[in-house]
Amino acid sequence: MRKKNPNRPPLGFLAACVVPALVLTLVLMVFPAFNALRMSFTNAASIRASSNARFVGLDNYIYMFVKDIKFHAALWNTFRLILVVPVCTIFAGLVCAFFLTQTKLRERGVYRVLFFFPSVISFTVVAVVWACIFDPRSGGVANKILGILGAGPVIWLGDDRYALWCIAFVLIWQAAGYYMVMHIAAIDGISTDIYEAASIDGAGPAAKFFRITIPLLKDTIGITLVLSLSGTINISYILSQVMTGGGPGSATLVILQYVYLSAFGSSANFGYAMSVTVFSLALAFLLSFLSRKVSYTGANT
Repeated sequence: MRKKNPNRPPLGFLAACVVPALVLTLVLMVFPAFNALRMSFTNAASIRASSNARFVGLDNYIYMFVKDIKFHAALWNTFRLILVVPVCTIFAGLVCAFFLTQTKLRERGVYRVLFFFPSVISFTVVAVVWACIFDPRSGGVANKILGILGAGPVIWLGDDRYALWCIAFVLIWQAAGYYMVMHIAAIDGISTDIYEAASIDGAGPAAKFFRITIPLLKDTIGITLVLSLSGTINISYILSQVMTGGGPGSATLVILQYVYLSAFGSSANFGYAMSVTVFSLALAFLLSFLSRKVSYTGANT
């Protein structure tokens, strides 16, 4: 007979800690995900009518990929944000973290608070504030700055050439401080002897940043890149909905916003909205897997 380990917590205590979290995960995440997958193969007009919905097989997915022009526009806009926002956000966070850890500033704490502050503001508040800044009328701060520089006013959120990139800029501004904190913690884990040896060899700040900091933080950068990818997909919906409503036309329509319009818009089709949701979830998992795979491989080569 094996003796019981006196340091091992009792089974009842472990169950009390694990079971509630497991039940909540099943009820709030796993079951809704499978229900969404099931409904994506039906023509349900609403969630209440799902029990009487007719099975349509892959019709929703075929229409989504072949005929739905608005879905194509939303997917293209989302891809453009994914290609630009995570890279710029991580780079901006890295630069801020390097600046605050490798320079002798007395006001480091103040700058950390200032850079991190946008990350704790409500996304809706951020969207409203920046919509006012990009206001094309004389009260908009962006056009006032252009006026000082001698340039004419720009209809920032009303021009399809600029509207999506205004949202991208706000996404980067809002999240850079959040990832800065993660990178500061990672940089603090790098031995100061490495930077001191580089200084002795005559390396400047740029050389230290690109040849020491970034290579040694590849694993952390991979994690933050995965978080930024999912954050871009999720938060872009809030900013687009508040700042532009998806306009002008479909210039700023993103994929999660299109899910909402498909499910609760004037021509609601809940089954079709669930098919777009399932595709969005699969896309997020695929991008996260690929970005993590690339960063992991790079960290070990």
